Amino acid sequence: MKFFADNYDVAVVGAGHAGVEAALAAARLGCKTALFTINLDWVANMPCNPSIGGTAKGHLVREIDALGGEMAKAADDTMLQSRMLNRGKGPAVHSLRAQIDRRDYSARMKKTLEQTDNLHVLQGEIVSLSQEENGEWRFSTRLEAEYTAKAVILATGTFLRGKIFVGDVSYDGGPDGMFAATDLTADLLKLGMQLRRFKTGTPARVLRSSIDFSELEEQPGDEPVVPFSFETEKELENKLPCHITWTNAETKRIILENLHRSPLYAGKIDGVGPRYCPSIEDKIVRFADKEAHQVFIEPCGYKTDEMYLQGLSSSLPVDVQFNILKSIKGLEHVHVMRPAYAIEYDCCDPLQLSATLEFKALPGLYGAGQFNGSSGYEEAAAQGLVAGINAALKIKGEEPMILDRADGYIGTLVDDLVTKGCSDPYRMMTSRSEYRLVLRQDNADERLTPIGRRVGLVSDERWAHYIARKIAKVAELDRLHDTVLPPSEALAALCEENGTTPPQTGVRLSELIKRPQLDYAKLAPVDPDRPALDPLVIEQLEVQLKYEGYLKRQEADIREMRRLENRLLPDEIDYDGITGLRKEAREKLGKVRPRSIGQASRISGVSPADVAVLILFLQARGDDK
Repeated sequence: MKFFADNYDVAVVGAGHAGVEAALAAARLGCKTALFTINLDWVANMPCNPSIGGTAKGHLVREIDALGGEMAKAADDTMLQSRMLNRGKGPAVHSLRAQIDRRDYSARMKKTLEQTDNLHVLQGEIVSLSQEENGEWRFSTRLEAEYTAKAVILATGTFLRGKIFVGDVSYDGGPDGMFAATDLTADLLKLGMQLRRFKTGTPARVLRSSIDFSELEEQPGDEPVVPFSFETEKELENKLPCHITWTNAETKRIILENLHRSPLYAGKIDGVGPRYCPSIEDKIVRFADKEAHQVFIEPCGYKTDEMYLQGLSSSLPVDVQFNILKSIKGLEHVHVMRPAYAIEYDCCDPLQLSATLEFKALPGLYGAGQFNGSSGYEEAAAQGLVAGINAALKIKGEEPMILDRADGYIGTLVDDLVTKGCSDPYRMMTSRSEYRLVLRQDNADERLTPIGRRVGLVSDERWAHYIARKIAKVAELDRLHDTVLPPSEALAALCEENGTTPPQTGVRLSELIKRPQLDYAKLAPVDPDRPALDPLVIEQLEVQLKYEGYLKRQEADIREMRRLENRLLPDEIDYDGITGLRKEAREKLGKVRPRSIGQASRISGVSPADVAVLILFLQARGDDK
């Protein structure tokens, strides 16, 4: 018999990376919050790669931190190895990536949740969901406990009607041997929600002692370690190395001869898989001319000997998996602890969401993470933070937090999902942003900490540190512009040593730093008056000086984009009644219902001519500014 258990301001369904950030944000903003999960021992679990960050994803982690989220601090606390990717390229694509102790990370996040005011963490599968006449949401657990909440955030990850595939074997299940959430889908469909099936996969885990590391290339971490969080002051250290090996012609032969046994190619999997993280069998087929694929062997934790084989995701039968692994150098005698598998799951069409991640047709219901069609821990955490903040702000009667494409990668991520949608699991990449030189990971605090402060997630102490760093940067930038070095033997020697022409007249320090061959550190011998600065401030100074012209060009583009974003489209527009719009544009505009001319211009199927018609329509109404 059902019984009423409690009432909340915000309820979050699912305690993965999206759910954790959503619940923490809502509770920290003063809302009575509940976080429901099928298994409390797997909070913030990493069922796939035990790492955080990477290309573009490291940007997201820094942005989550700048807004007041938790992922960056937890990653710093549980790091095993850290590397800065793409150092040989420009600063726009420099991305921090760290191997994480997955069990320590989970425990760290669980403890944080437990110690957060206004937050109840509850083990229970949500099996029903409906909206009351007063707008509140009513839901119940499998154990027949009923709850109500003013807002509900769905962060179900890969659990919603999850189905595991390994060769001919398939069964209902979630990641890491957990139960699937089997009943909630029916009520979401009753609400009129549009759902579809996506799929993802994960490689086998193997025993460290069964790997021949003498055959492998070691991949050490970077020194010194750069933290994710702007608040981390302690020195971090690399604890364990990673290693690299390669597949070969024999690996390829085994896969091709057994391709008919893959559920993916046998037509047993209906879900659409991730384009940018394909299984090894998919890579062999799609890149038929390639004889070898890289495999990264990474530790799952400091207190375990389980190793993760990045690059070998698969749903082939277990016997085939064994043969594949034993064909690879260093893995000839490997012991498999957990076989690889694919998982298929329900998720929503994100075109149903507004930029706050609230369902347009279902007020008070929000989506976050893989439920919205994305892929990756970092993308999930970012959406969870956005959904949690906006649910809390709505309940408090405050203006929502809507990040645009020039505010950060988080704004780009959300805008891509709710404006363009996704036909396969969405993954953030630097190429998705047209403003990536402005949206660097080093300046995430400058871009987003003021927004985090406005919504209420940045503490007084954090704000004081931010202001002090900003003041130090402005003062040093002024000094670099004002300080003129006269020609000298020391300066000439330094320039010649670094392959650049010595100045014949006085030259500003700022102009010297702009030279490709020089930087702030190299000029130390001829600049004795420089202050002691945070390395992050130095990095920001150098980028600002060296890329000044490009930055000004992007800032002009951003101003134009924001001008179009400020030309708002009324909610009640009947696009079918606007003369001059093409049929496809009417259909797409009616489905997405963009909030501005800027958003309308980014919808697939809406042409520049259609945008011009919308502008004329606003002018005729007298709504255009």
